[in-house]
Amino acid sequence: MLLLQDRNDEVAVYRIEDGRNTGINRFIATTPHTRAICNDPTVCGVDYTRRLQRACTSVLALYGGFAEVPLECRQTVVLNILRGGLNFGLRDALADAYGWNTMGTSFISAQRVRDAEDSEDWHITESDYRKVYLPERSQIVFGDVVATGTSLHHALKLIVRSAEETGAEITRFVFFTYGGSRAEEILSDIAALCRERFASFTGVDLFYLEGRFTVPSPQTPLSIKLTGTDLVRYDALMAPEFVESQYESPLYPLERCVIYDAGSRAFHPEEYVTDVEEYWRTVLKQAQQGRSFRSLVEERFPGVDAARFGEVDLREIVLSHLMALGKILG
Repeated sequence: MLLLQDRNDEVAVYRIEDGRNTGINRFIATTPHTRAICNDPTVCGVDYTRRLQRACTSVLALYGGFAEVPLECRQTVVLNILRGGLNFGLRDALADAYGWNTMGTSFISAQRVRDAEDSEDWHITESDYRKVYLPERSQIVFGDVVATGTSLHHALKLIVRSAEETGAEITRFVFFTYGGSRAEEILSDIAALCRERFASFTGVDLFYLEGRFTVPSPQTPLSIKLTGTDLVRYDALMAPEFVESQYESPLYPLERCVIYDAGSRAFHPEEYVTDVEEYWRTVLKQAQQGRSFRSLVEERFPGVDAARFGEVDLREIVLSHLMALGKILG
């Protein structure tokens, strides 16, 4: 169940209340910018990161009015989990939301890879780089895309260890994500650890952007999926504004993933576009073999009423979409 926490003209924040005792505060935030990112894959490169930063600014500004423990500039550290964490622009978002200038910033590298090509297990590589600065009392604000949570778990273990080694106290985490339920599982575990290790720890605020999406497994009934990677609408918990936004285009509820690869979407658009085009070419093959728009909507997003779109030719809209994707790189 979602309960409205607060809203203004730019953002709405809902609290997740499902009866589970996770030990953290869980929210879903929705903004025009984050809906555009989820729905329109032509939003990429600088446009994508600017929109994401503006969305985080809006959420932080609203958060200032209902936060259990207000953020303080001298205690706040922006943690960047490289490279996906850079996308959220949280250093600039805090500056724009609160007028701050001197909060700290830390960096941890964490790149995940599958143990084998057909494996559902992952491990961390490229984890050698880190620059961690923690004040005596540290409120850590960070963002990342979370599917399996491998990078998130790695980074949080390192930040807790760094605090213990330097004598710092972690007092709060504020986390933004396009992600699945694994995010709250990891943050719940870290919160329990921090309550044991740090006397001044006050808790965790987790903000899902647009929804708590589903990470497909081999058993998830989707004909096209990347297990352990995709964040899909199927069986997800989503903001009502995001669900309603699906009716703006018949393409929106069909997208393979709400974010695709967050790193390449920002920093290597050519690789990103190739990934998106590959999905839509597969959909085109299905359409050429007789797959209907209605059947694909019912598979990928059962909560959407396909009848509201009227008569839609799947092959026609896919061809048009591929043309638009082909123009992204100029």
